[in-house]
Amino acid sequence: MGTLEGAVAVITGAGRGIGRAIAEELGQGGARVIVNYSRSKEPAEDLVQKLKEHGSRQAVAIQADVSDATQAARLIEETVQHFGRIDILVNNAGINLDRTMKKMTVEDWNTVIQVDLNSLFYTVKAALPYFTEQKSGTIINISSFVGQMGNFGQANYSAAKSGIIGFTKTAALELARSHVTVNAICPGFIETEMYAIIPEKVKEAILQRIPLGRVGTPQEVARAVRYLIVDGEYITGQTLNINGGIYM
Repeated sequence: MGTLEGAVAVITGAGRGIGRAIAEELGQGGARVIVNYSRSKEPAEDLVQKLKEHGSRQAVAIQADVSDATQAARLIEETVQHFGRIDILVNNAGINLDRTMKKMTVEDWNTVIQVDLNSLFYTVKAALPYFTEQKSGTIINISSFVGQMGNFGQANYSAAKSGIIGFTKTAALELARSHVTVNAICPGFIETEMYAIIPEKVKEAILQRIPLGRVGTPQEVARAVRYLIVDGEYITGQTLNINGGIYM
């Protein structure tokens, strides 16, 4: 069994939504948390303050746009400068620019692929020397059920999220010799700001597609992340679906 107490965890895109819930879950478990953000400075700093008030040993907000290789590397370097090591990397940062392929621009495609997929390579590449030297580490990549089944108007997003699953499997194979586990989580529809702006009629249609009849919560995804860290020592290269049954 692993432990969160004193572990150093980097969560990308942690200012809001699922990333924020993951940071809270790990911080409350005793981890030292790096709250990464690109533009959400105030929410990230607010989260750091709350973590310090509610038992996290240490928490630090670091601005870095992980879709840029140089900034992603800086995020990892600053983490090690702060805490001397890195034990957990949760790649959560992501965006969506939804359009049918007829209307989707090359920029729409490239932007989503860069943020949602390429950023994982950048952060893992930067963290790799520390994980291999330590002979330990946990990497968790947040994908989506859309990467498994596709979704109308989300060619860029589904391609990126599907790519995460393939990347996860290869990284798991390559890093196993260093006792580093690499897994992906595929959430379904989750109660986030992104979901909140969906029109009510569309939400009704979504609920009809979900066998459990409800959307998930960020906390449910966060608890799955904690499970993989604390109890998932013999789990690697896998995809954990948290989707209410919308994709089986």
